[in-house]
Amino acid sequence: MENARRGDPAWAIIRAGTTQAVEGFADRVSVLAGERFGLHVSTVASGFTVSAYRMGWYGGARARLVWRSAVLPGHRQPAATVDAKTRTVHTGWARTTTVDTTDWPEGSYLLRLDAQGGAGQRYVPITVRSPSTTGRTVVVNAVATWQAYNLWGGHNLYDGPAGGRKNRSLEVTFDRPYQYGHGAGQFLVYEAPLIALAEQLGIPLAYTTGVDLARDPDLLRGAAALLSLGHDEYWSDSQRQHVTAARDAGTNLAILGANCCFRRIRFGASAYGPDRDIACYKADYRTDPGFLAGGAATQKFRAAPGANPESSLLGVIYDDYPVDAAYVVTNPGHWLFTGTDVTYGDSFPHLVGAEFDRVNTIWPTPRPLEILAHSPVTCEGRPSFSDTAYYSAPGGAGVFASGTMRWVEALDAKGPGGRGNHGMNAAAGAFARTTTKNLLLAFATGPVGRSRPARDNVDAVYRAG
Repeated sequence: MENARRGDPAWAIIRAGTTQAVEGFADRVSVLAGERFGLHVSTVASGFTVSAYRMGWYGGARARLVWRSAVLPGHRQPAATVDAKTRTVHTGWARTTTVDTTDWPEGSYLLRLDAQGGAGQRYVPITVRSPSTTGRTVVVNAVATWQAYNLWGGHNLYDGPAGGRKNRSLEVTFDRPYQYGHGAGQFLVYEAPLIALAEQLGIPLAYTTGVDLARDPDLLRGAAALLSLGHDEYWSDSQRQHVTAARDAGTNLAILGANCCFRRIRFGASAYGPDRDIACYKADYRTDPGFLAGGAATQKFRAAPGANPESSLLGVIYDDYPVDAAYVVTNPGHWLFTGTDVTYGDSFPHLVGAEFDRVNTIWPTPRPLEILAHSPVTCEGRPSFSDTAYYSAPGGAGVFASGTMRWVEALDAKGPGGRGNHGMNAAAGAFARTTTKNLLLAFATGPVGRSRPARDNVDAVYRAG
């Protein structure tokens, strides 16, 4: 019913302006409809407006305007500071306004900040989460991963102003704007195309974030399926435990990216509220106060101490970066490829990249597991494979993993290739859309591993090379 409403194609930013023209953040990553959250905005303009767009299908418009503020007074907030020990960027910005979400439908939202006089525009993401996921397919906004890569203020979990590990943050916080995507983080690239397709299909959806999954052990109770979107790298131990329990209870899992559940993190409180800070010390975990106090090491899930390789949940395991390779179909008769008309050996240029996963049985690997596509890649001179895989869990769940980070991006590939979408062409887009539709429609019906069990072919595929 929501997606039958008229969309607003004018939601997109067309005049971003300078970096400091206008920017902001919400002091909650998610709210229930009817709850209020604070908006913290800095701008060079004397005033600005806030427009709340719910992202979806809407006949191809991709968004609907749900609410717009009056003109609010604008001012520059103080410069950010950097913690000397953790290199965490702190804003300390005051609350500019409070937003009431009464009557807002559940979903993923972008708030657009428009500075007066055309000085600039920026987004602020917020999720209006669903109070129940029972019987629904759950869309998970991967906000921790967005924040891990957020270089606003000069530091993220990878780099600092001087570049490299020695200058990176050991902890990051949601208490700052997103530098990428005009403030949208990674949402528009890795999540919006899948949400549009899922809403176009009309299946029952629920919305949440990785932070909420970590916090609430009952959130996925009775859920039909869970969708991990294009880049979902950073998980806490509790999120992993809750998703694993849901799989064991029959909730289907769709991993539509690569490098999923790779880094273990810990959430902590900031001055703005609980679960606002993200610790990931990686190789420096021995200096982490949380680890020294008895907590888990915030580094790779597969690494000691407390090793728990992601393959035991996903079926595939992260292999390497970067690659740009063709996606090669090796199991064309699989039900997920119905309607694609693919044959053995058909390939789609550039669909594999930039990070990729594979089946590797030296790591814990659920069986029976069926490889659907086995794509040769070469990464920094080392030959390997990217695998699309499907396994059926003992509790009845079906688990799908695309094996490539470009799967969600491919949903929007419609041209001849070349520029845009990493060169993926209309054929790759049509293939990805049809396969994803088959996946979503089947997974929405409940534990698909019972009715469509995997036919293990791992040994045969890898013997054939």
